[in-house]
Amino acid sequence: MIPVEEAQRILKETPVFPATEEVPCGDCLGRVLAEDIFSTLDMPPFNKAAMDGYAIHSEDSSKKFKIVETIPAGYRPQKEIRFGECAKIMTGGMVPRGANRVVKREVTVEQDGWMKIVGEDPNPNLCFQGEDLRQGDLVLSRGTLIRPQEVAVLASMGLERVKVYCRPQVGILATGSELVPPGKPRSEEQIYDSNSFSLAAQVRQLGVVVKKLSRVADDQDLLRFELAELLSISDVLLISGGVSAGDYDYVPTILQELGVKIHFHKLAIKPGKPTAFGTKGEKVIFGVPGNPVSTFVIFELFIKPFLWRMMGHDYRPLLLPGELTQELTRKKAAREAWVPVRYQEGKVFPLPYHGSAHIHALTQANGLISFPRGEKIIRQGTQVVVRPI
Repeated sequence: MIPVEEAQRILKETPVFPATEEVPCGDCLGRVLAEDIFSTLDMPPFNKAAMDGYAIHSEDSSKKFKIVETIPAGYRPQKEIRFGECAKIMTGGMVPRGANRVVKREVTVEQDGWMKIVGEDPNPNLCFQGEDLRQGDLVLSRGTLIRPQEVAVLASMGLERVKVYCRPQVGILATGSELVPPGKPRSEEQIYDSNSFSLAAQVRQLGVVVKKLSRVADDQDLLRFELAELLSISDVLLISGGVSAGDYDYVPTILQELGVKIHFHKLAIKPGKPTAFGTKGEKVIFGVPGNPVSTFVIFELFIKPFLWRMMGHDYRPLLLPGELTQELTRKKAAREAWVPVRYQEGKVFPLPYHGSAHIHALTQANGLISFPRGEKIIRQGTQVVVRPI
């Protein structure tokens, strides 16, 4: 059994080999940039009006101004502004030559082709060329996760296609003779399979493709056949169940027979002690315990960051400080423990939680907190760190 920190070190040092592809700018949401993006132009690309008004020269003290042109957004001005003149301009319109200020419409009066200023407006009301970015500036770095705001920036650069990292193909296998797929009749000694569905949902939440989802009984020949097939078609294989020390936990032995190198098996963590990690060439294999909370938590803590790294992104989970509203205790402290909580406005509320089979507890939770190894009590009022889920 190894500490969590050692497992994280092993995962971090495991080489990954992300390939790249180009996708249309409109399809790059949720992808990871595979190149640095430098600005193709000044932003804004010209001096533009920050609001509706009248473009004049800032030193012009005329009593009234002749309107020589109307400038909507997307129109190139035809007139140069002289003293005693102005151009009626809309928000986003290009400021004409000779003007360096926009008087907002609210402090003006327009009549018979003339404009008079009747109120105070000390602001220039301009967006100056290049005040946001200069051509050649670094805009976005390689490894950036593309959110809607990054999509907007890429489009504003005029980029039709974007180079991103490819997403891995993931295979999922749930093991156990007791498992029945939802919608099928269940005998008294059986349970419905939830782990393959939760793993698939967590994988898809990252935008990653589930190549194949399988379910197999605790039979060595069936397991060997299914594991071999999934290894042949997947970049990442996630296995739920069959990794502990029971008589029917065949997965680690069969993986080794199939040429998988096991880098660790058993962690000082609760839930998820029997977690295994291995590789075969460039392929990656995670084995997680069959209890559903274990499956969920191990994915969040270990598998999700690794999948992001395979896609070129250094995943850093959001961590929220909060005050624990009631004392938490446990009997044994040999392992780091993660428990579900509810976080709200800086307060952390522990939830009823009966252990690693209590998947319903996660539906009430929006975060996890760590019970440090060696500690049996976290007292009320303690500042803890919440990892959102």
